[in-house]
Amino acid sequence: MRILFVEPPKDYWFVMGEYLPPPYGILQLAAYVENNTKDVEIGVLDCNAEQMNWRGLEKHMESFNPDIVASSALATCNTYVAVRTLETAKRVNPKVITVAGGQHFTATAQESLQSYPEIDIIVRGEGEQAFVEIVRKVQEKTSFSQIRGISCKHNEEVHHNPDHPLLENIDALPYPGYHFVEDIVHRYHFTAMAGPKTPYALVEGSRGCPHSCTFCTQWRHWQGKWRRKSPKRIADEMAFCFEEYGSRFIWLTDDNFGLGKYASLLAEEIIQRGISEEIMWFMQARCDDIVKNRHLLPKMRKSGLRWVLLGVESPSHATLATFKKDITPDDSREAVKLLQENDIFAHAMFIIGERKDTAESIASLREFVNDLDPAFAIFAILTPFPGTKIFEEAKRNGWIMDFNWSHYDMVHAIMPTETLSREEVQKELYRCYRSFFGSWSRRLKGIFSVNEIKRRVYRYMATQGIVEQFRSLY
Repeated sequence: MRILFVEPPKDYWFVMGEYLPPPYGILQLAAYVENNTKDVEIGVLDCNAEQMNWRGLEKHMESFNPDIVASSALATCNTYVAVRTLETAKRVNPKVITVAGGQHFTATAQESLQSYPEIDIIVRGEGEQAFVEIVRKVQEKTSFSQIRGISCKHNEEVHHNPDHPLLENIDALPYPGYHFVEDIVHRYHFTAMAGPKTPYALVEGSRGCPHSCTFCTQWRHWQGKWRRKSPKRIADEMAFCFEEYGSRFIWLTDDNFGLGKYASLLAEEIIQRGISEEIMWFMQARCDDIVKNRHLLPKMRKSGLRWVLLGVESPSHATLATFKKDITPDDSREAVKLLQENDIFAHAMFIIGERKDTAESIASLREFVNDLDPAFAIFAILTPFPGTKIFEEAKRNGWIMDFNWSHYDMVHAIMPTETLSREEVQKELYRCYRSFFGSWSRRLKGIFSVNEIKRRVYRYMATQGIVEQFRSLY
């Protein structure tokens, strides 16, 4: 039996310039299948790293002749390229079993199976165990009816089997299958963050999140559970990526890593392995976690933590309450200040387009950001991703005016506010980027900064014309 995992041809998210991440999800899944099945030949095809177009993908499928094809689908905006991948597989061999998964297809399983005949099976939520069971059923040529955690069609009717229990010990997961892409692993990079030639790897520290922000898909996708790998396991995987593949920039994939004793132990594990001077790693963190654990920041910096993305979101107490964010603007101010004092690149994210937003409230946000003065800022439009509380509310109230999934990338306005049209929200996004990155004093300070990372980022971003790309969206 042959299984092909595909990262389809797609555009990168232009907001932070050009980059090429490893397809972590399918590498993890491929490694798990390899370890838990017999008589299976596995292929992982990363069309982006291979610079392969759709015709090349079709030829590869013809040559490999898989029995099962699974497409990567990291985000809602990638829905159509995932579907096109499976459509291509069916065109090559109508009898091939096609599998989709990930957060979007989990949340839209009914609709997706009705809309896309190219999809045979959707694996909902955590995919490893269910996918292995699919492989075994295909080998045995028996029914999928008893596989938990999947949705599929039978006699033109969509059936949703009960959820699959979550893995009890995610430390036991194998390392992602970088060996499947060994010939091209050196191509993975993030130009703005680490330069075009610095090898780049992803490491998963946990699954889920203890918080339930209304705009985030994590809580529901992971069944309201937060499971963390041990600090030792995370550090072992970082060391593995560095020693085996030369990865010097490591992105911890967690939407919320969490600090406290857990982070302290991770820092110690990294330092003990003697790689802290050789690698730079990145994490996402809550502002209040940074403030509460300020005493840990020197140790985190010593371990190689150079870059932190903070979910600031808004200076409005009311908006933060609506998002169920449970932080304050003062937390954000203090968090940015603490990171800067510890020579950690403070990257802040903000959201516009909440239902109560007005031109005046977004202008206030711009003033807040300029006063906050993080090293880098990303502005996003509130996007009603399927599987979130915001999606349910917006759909129920008829606020969603665009169901083109390719626009669900946080830079296209999907909904109006009570006082702003979608077009006006789109213009406000451009104004936010122009306000922050259009500042000549900020540009010059960045380009000539004594901080190596900030200097590199601003010099690179100056060549990309990012602000004008936002202007072209309206």
